[in-house]
Amino acid sequence: MKIQENISLKNYNTFGINVKAKRFITIESVYELQKLVETEKDLFLLGGGSNMLLTSDINKLVVHLNIKGISIDSEDENNVFITVNAGEVWHEFVLWAISKNYGGIENLSLIPGNVGTCPIQNIGAYGVEVKDVIHKVEAIEIETGKLVSFLNNECNFGYRNSIFKNEVKGKYVITSVVFKLTKKEHNLNISYGAIKDKLALKNIQNPTLKDVSDAVISIREEKLPNPKEIGNSGSFFKNPIISKKQFNDLKEKFPNIPSYVVSENEIKIPAGWLIEQSGFKGKRFGNYGVHEKQALVLVNYGNANGQDIYELAKKIQTTIKENFSIDLEIEVNIIT
Repeated sequence: MKIQENISLKNYNTFGINVKAKRFITIESVYELQKLVETEKDLFLLGGGSNMLLTSDINKLVVHLNIKGISIDSEDENNVFITVNAGEVWHEFVLWAISKNYGGIENLSLIPGNVGTCPIQNIGAYGVEVKDVIHKVEAIEIETGKLVSFLNNECNFGYRNSIFKNEVKGKYVITSVVFKLTKKEHNLNISYGAIKDKLALKNIQNPTLKDVSDAVISIREEKLPNPKEIGNSGSFFKNPIISKKQFNDLKEKFPNIPSYVVSENEIKIPAGWLIEQSGFKGKRFGNYGVHEKQALVLVNYGNANGQDIYELAKKIQTTIKENFSIDLEIEVNIIT
């Protein structure tokens, strides 16, 4: 456990932004983390680096969480409880679960990042959110070094949100997540149109977990750039939720506006559609821009400055507000 100095973080964030950590350490066990927080309190936590935009050098101690391991805690006839340590790669865990015929996370295939950050953002895709399968979150309290647990109902999960982004932000380090997955009576969610279409193309009428996962992977690969090829952080903006009245007003001006019913009085609008209608899809500004296939994704074509990408995001927000009177919220964590 050695602290290094002036380390480039280019290979530690999926945007590929080349900023430096003044001090940097890799942690590979809960014990190491507990020893660290005895003397270090001002920490910058780094997992898979998939949901952040770095805009400047980091003067805090950057802690790269690399705690590995997957273990089965208990199981019954239809459910299994699995502890997955924070440093495990999320997609690799999904594939592991599918290989064991454990269901519940197949729709979340190919989402970048590590397991430790999945509860913070309450990652979700294609009709499923990770909160649906989290039993509890285990974390170290930075102030005391104690290992504590947050049960699902204590995490205050919301749309791309949790207690770890708000009330207890900066106070805990997530070390592992306990998932409750199904063994037999899988509740497959294939209602999302694109999944249905993919399965229909292959003439699959009774899909397996792997069939659903393969469909999701195929969809994501078609429209989302691989961070190893083009720097990005996936969806940069949240899909806005507006009132039914506001939606009806917009529908008069934009008859083809797509929508998803959230509740009796709330409608979700695809942010990608709003951005595309505003002329940003595929726009390039030197070495950064908006992806040509998915307007939700901002990209680094090589050696881009994080601040420039952030300024582009703010320009998009302003334009959406002017065109549609909708506040577009950034999903990615902006690190200034």
